[in-house]
Amino acid sequence: MGDASCFHCGTPVPPGSHWSVQIDSAPRALCCPGCAAVAQAIVDNGLDDYYRSRSGLSPKADDESLVPPELMLYDAPEVVADFAAQARAEEGVLEATLSIGNIRCAACVWLIERRLLQVPGVRGAQLNVAAEKLRVRWQRDACKPSDIFAALRELGYAAYPYDPARHQQQLQLGEKRLFRQMFVAGLSMMQVMMYAYPAYIAADGTMEADMARLMRWASLALTLPAVFYSALPFFQGAWSNLKSRMLGMDVPVALGIGAAFLGSVIATLRDSGEVYFDSVTMFIFLLIGSRYLELLARRKAASALERLQHALPASASRLPDYPLGDAGASAAQTVPAAQLRAGDVILIKPGETIAADCRILEGDTRIDASLLSGESRLLRKAADDELPGGAVNVSQAVIARVLRPTRESTLSALLKLVERAGEEKPRLALWADRVAAWFVGGLLLLAAAVFAWWHWADPSRAWPIAIAVLVVSCPCALSLAMPTALAAAVDRLARQGVLVVQAHVPETLQRATHVIFDKTGTLTHGRPVLRRMAALGSASETDCLRIAAALESGCAHPLAAAIMAAARKQALAVPGVSATNQTNGAGIEGTLDGRRYRLGHLAFVGEVAGAAADDGSPDSDATPVYLGCDGQWLARLELVDTVRADARDVVRHFKAIGKRIMLLSGDGEAVVRHVAADLGIDDAHGGQKPECKLAFVQQLQREGAVVAMVGDGINDAAVLQAADVSFAMGAGAAIAQTHADAVLLTDRLSSLIDAADAARQTMAVVKQNLAWASVYNLIAIPSAALGLLNPWLSAVGMSVSSVVVLLNALRLRRVPRQRTPAVKSVELAPSA
Repeated sequence: MGDASCFHCGTPVPPGSHWSVQIDSAPRALCCPGCAAVAQAIVDNGLDDYYRSRSGLSPKADDESLVPPELMLYDAPEVVADFAAQARAEEGVLEATLSIGNIRCAACVWLIERRLLQVPGVRGAQLNVAAEKLRVRWQRDACKPSDIFAALRELGYAAYPYDPARHQQQLQLGEKRLFRQMFVAGLSMMQVMMYAYPAYIAADGTMEADMARLMRWASLALTLPAVFYSALPFFQGAWSNLKSRMLGMDVPVALGIGAAFLGSVIATLRDSGEVYFDSVTMFIFLLIGSRYLELLARRKAASALERLQHALPASASRLPDYPLGDAGASAAQTVPAAQLRAGDVILIKPGETIAADCRILEGDTRIDASLLSGESRLLRKAADDELPGGAVNVSQAVIARVLRPTRESTLSALLKLVERAGEEKPRLALWADRVAAWFVGGLLLLAAAVFAWWHWADPSRAWPIAIAVLVVSCPCALSLAMPTALAAAVDRLARQGVLVVQAHVPETLQRATHVIFDKTGTLTHGRPVLRRMAALGSASETDCLRIAAALESGCAHPLAAAIMAAARKQALAVPGVSATNQTNGAGIEGTLDGRRYRLGHLAFVGEVAGAAADDGSPDSDATPVYLGCDGQWLARLELVDTVRADARDVVRHFKAIGKRIMLLSGDGEAVVRHVAADLGIDDAHGGQKPECKLAFVQQLQREGAVVAMVGDGINDAAVLQAADVSFAMGAGAAIAQTHADAVLLTDRLSSLIDAADAARQTMAVVKQNLAWASVYNLIAIPSAALGLLNPWLSAVGMSVSSVVVLLNALRLRRVPRQRTPAVKSVELAPSA
């Protein structure tokens, strides 16, 4: 090879070089192990088209290089910006989602996350085992994307920046490959059993030696495909584990298969001793079969995410000349949905999925938003109503203006939240992973000790008993107990209209001692109306309403919406306000015609208006909002809201299961106590600003309480984050800004009862799974060590153990019948 050039980089190949790679059915000479590693990685990952399409030779690879040149390109700043984004609230930290295949069991998750955390600069790594997606955060100036890809490749996992089409293709290829391996193992097992069965039933001396020898050699030949093809994932996983100095479940499995096969080969060659070809093939088939069932279970549990991913259409019908040209279908241009921008006008035909969040300009229709909210009934939408991206237009064609591009739509926000659901691990799952890791180490030591003891007591039984010990154990069941139950519960709750964003929700909600509710938008509908307005100064009520609407024109709070609706009802022209400044929980301030105005609580307005005016007392069921300017009180606005129909049922349910119920609200004390008394809440506090709510919750936590907080997600971000577990009422674009651990997508507060029921059942299933895995191992391992189980029975036990855990977890996917509210809607005051 000394006269040849390196096929990869063009460098002359040194004399005596033995490095080469098979490309296009021909061996290609390479100059060094670095180029060999890169070229082999390119070929192994199906990227050998790179060599056919390259316009020049590749740069010489470092000896340690394990990353194909295509992936090295992701280090370029302009490319990094395409697939990575600034991590939220972390300066200089980037975050990206990667597709990663060949996830064999929960131990793979532990291995990948632990290895990545060893890479300098990596701040966090969470693998969603159900979706096979990896979210990584790294310090921009301390780590490059290629470092992450290299670490994963060292473990034997190929990762790529997430692309939905390619990811789906990889999932399908992985599933087909595993099915082929299971089929080959099953075929080998059946054929080997045909040759092993006569030996089992033959009495001593009744089978001729030549026939017995033929049976063994035939069994050996038929076992080879199972060992060297079907069992390949176990050997690859074990090798990766050992290279990384980490013990995963593949290590004892590979040792068990290898030891049984090697011992059987030696016995066949010597023509003496026991052979275990039937046990080897059965073990491989059962274990591959259980992993295939596990894969199907994970995909089934992730079906809610898959439905969301395929919900947005690929294209939309844009009307470029609206309103000047024809607004019919003939004038529409078909464009990719990803190209829609805010302000574009689109035509949405009956039966089409809405491509982006938009507002109806012409027409009225009904939409099916069940995929987004779990709400089965059709929703009526007319001109000026918003349509969420991902809903289906059912009845009439409408013309609508795009409010946000597709990537910022309601559905896209839901997808981002759902993808986070399987990444964070509850404490119980972390404990199970740690136990499983130590379990494998202890198992290997036990198997060695058992072999040594039986080799002294009865050498003929030492080998099969040691193999049985390696095979029978099942740390997978320990590690799978929580992830499978959680994935099934998340899927069920998504179909019930509860989007779980953080994985700890079921565990923490079950442990919660206090459930704290906000009022506006939570216990009430959050759609207050202006019932009465009292002028407190010389300005007319109409002028005061116009000023109040001008101050609130850019605010998303429900009280602001009520004031704006009252102004629209009177067709008032709302002037522009400058220098607005909003104080959470107090009110808003702005400048109009050179004068400073404030709208909000009595004390907040009194800071500029002076001493409080003697305006009488507002009704106890109304929320008073005051308007004033420099040195003058102008008006008092009384707003009223209605209690949700199912609020009493929710309060009653949580009381019945032993939770302490509290109400914290920024509204006046009288209004809050009125609502609390109506709902049967004994502990209510009004006039609570956001910082007061936060301090209240933190004080409860210092006293040992586990707090569940329910709010509208608009101005409760701080307290929702501080609570041990939190729920936000979901509404349109507000979903994207939520800081809660879960989002109630429907307008039913009773979804909280669904969440509580699912949490109780999930933790019960987790405990059952952990108990089953523990009891199984406590019985099976000593039985194998005492010689009561042979290798094939051990294989059956291990496979059954994992399958029991999976099937038990999948029970959680069953959705109970939807409850109907027992109490009709109660209006606190007549609407204006």
